[in-house]
Amino acid sequence: MDTFLAGLLVFVMRVADMSLDTLRLLFMMRGRKVLSGVIGATQAAVFILAVSQVLRGPLNFWTVLGYAGGFGIGVILGMFAEEKLALGFAMFRIYSSAHGAEVSKVLREAGHAATEFTAQGKDGMVSVIICTVTRKAAPSVHALIDQVDSNAFVTVEEVRPLQRGYFRH
Repeated sequence: MDTFLAGLLVFVMRVADMSLDTLRLLFMMRGRKVLSGVIGATQAAVFILAVSQVLRGPLNFWTVLGYAGGFGIGVILGMFAEEKLALGFAMFRIYSSAHGAEVSKVLREAGHAATEFTAQGKDGMVSVIICTVTRKAAPSVHALIDQVDSNAFVTVEEVRPLQRGYFRH
């Protein structure tokens, strides 16, 4: 039973370690230096505790399983937590062959900045609308676009604003 409990302890520590590691990496990519450092220090301490538990005495099935399983589950939980936090900005690029002006209008009426221009597409002229919003607003913006033009081609990418501009917060 002691080896099973040791494996469970290692599993819990690795879930915490990898959840923190995933968040640290994602915050680091978004330029959150201090937060990344604090998370990294905490994550390193948990990692050392987990590894020391695995390497204490002869290797056993439960601690190795706990280590590996905690690694995988921790990554998934870290990504889930980051999605729920939804920090940062998302840039929508909307290509509409028939309803570009209406999409822009609806986005602006909802309080979002929308830049619209005309471009040549494969089958003729299209409106291209660019709209950068907070990631938390992304699902509602996508719903607005879909209400107006469900046939629009829409891409979303994560962006880091450099300077100025209008963002509804």
